Amino acid sequence: MGLNSLYLKQERDAEWRAELRKKTKNKDRMLINRVSMPELEPEIRVNYQDREVNSGLTREMAMQEAIRCMDCANPTCIEGCPVSINIPKFIKNIERGEIQQAASVLKETSALPAVCGRVCPQEKQCEAQCFYVQKLNKPAVAIGHLERFAADYERENGEMSVPETAESNGIKVATVGSGPAALSFAGDMIKKGYDVTVFEALHEIGGVLKYGIPEFRLPNNIVDKELENLQKMGVHFETNFIVGRTASFDDLKEQGFQAFFIGSGAGLPRFMNIPGENYNGILSSNEYLTRVNLMGAQYDETDTPVLHGKRVAVVGGGNTAMDSVRTALRLGAEKAMIVYRRSEEEMPARIEEIKHAKEEGVEFHNLCNPLEYYGDEKGRVSGMKLIRMELGEPDASGRRRPVPMEGSEFEMDVDLVIVAVGVSPNPLVPSSLKELNVTKWGTIVVDENNMQSSIPEMFAGGDIVRGGATVILAMGDGRLAAEKMDHFLQEKYTVN
Repeated sequence: MGLNSLYLKQERDAEWRAELRKKTKNKDRMLINRVSMPELEPEIRVNYQDREVNSGLTREMAMQEAIRCMDCANPTCIEGCPVSINIPKFIKNIERGEIQQAASVLKETSALPAVCGRVCPQEKQCEAQCFYVQKLNKPAVAIGHLERFAADYERENGEMSVPETAESNGIKVATVGSGPAALSFAGDMIKKGYDVTVFEALHEIGGVLKYGIPEFRLPNNIVDKELENLQKMGVHFETNFIVGRTASFDDLKEQGFQAFFIGSGAGLPRFMNIPGENYNGILSSNEYLTRVNLMGAQYDETDTPVLHGKRVAVVGGGNTAMDSVRTALRLGAEKAMIVYRRSEEEMPARIEEIKHAKEEGVEFHNLCNPLEYYGDEKGRVSGMKLIRMELGEPDASGRRRPVPMEGSEFEMDVDLVIVAVGVSPNPLVPSSLKELNVTKWGTIVVDENNMQSSIPEMFAGGDIVRGGATVILAMGDGRLAAEKMDHFLQEKYTVN
């Protein structure tokens, strides 16, 4: 799935790339400061659920930032990218002003570049492997900002290129779910000439991209444009279709589907099982965000209700917790709080998300854990008892284990609690396939070298395999599954 070194060398040796390297000396490239992403002012953005916080780079800013890239002979940044984007090639195209070409390079390996440019944790992946970080201890080239810029530029200029696809081989494959893993898989399989159908249980395509990520971070129309490109390539989409209920896998096999990719995600919420957790006003982040992001519950004209609170506590420290607490602010919370049992350094949320939450006035109660909830006479949550924590020795995750501090309990007034402490896979697919191996957590067991399950024609990836993970890791799973399923089908059938 990765890009081989000979290909990368040939691309780097292209005359235009060599000319660009000569044009600016490396010492001059290193003197340029990393670009800062323009943002909406906090006091403005907290009033809008559907106005994006980051406003994107200008063409001038992007071209200047692209000059910083050294076009390394050994581009370690690519090793940090789960979908193996040819990062130097797309950035050097931006440097020479060929933005459309940069966007085309992105789409060679990524089905969702405008999405990834917004929500990927680049600081932990490609940018962490950048020459500037590894060798100079300086800020990385802003790869994520440049990816977003190229994808947005192409879309806004109305010249969306559609990647080439091979001639149809007549073999039908299906994906269960339409999140990032499934879409990445579908994009690669359609390029290889397969007939691909995506089955989605909900009424809109996009999975977690639609129901889980707020529009102030990832606008729905951006996702829709990426989906439109997949449709133009030939991918079929079926909504309101629950595989295992609407039709069984056997039914689909009878319809001619010869292999399946399970990318049904992890939409089952987890709770903490503490006293009072069943009071009204205590809900999962999945339900809260889905009601707002997918169902438009914040608007009076929609049928879907959502609970509003004045004093809102969100339990958790990941991106979903940040999305939930910032949504609560936009829905009118006077006090929006994060309650997290570890310190800020251990928070899995992106640094940018924590920064934005703080700017918007979110209170952080770190090293605290809920013990119990209290309710009023109507059964609505009215308060919570917490205990302070201290960090002990590292646990299996490598993070220091939080340990309760005896006698440190305290109480907090709340009227809405959103629990964002993780998710579990939806059990529908595993329960409908008795021969499918699953873990005690409900995730599907696959061979990590090829994403193949215990049922040979069934591959899986994303959160249904990993539990809760990132968009880009799910996309990497989808790409690997497509590559390996192609090999499997080539061996099994005579491809025309």
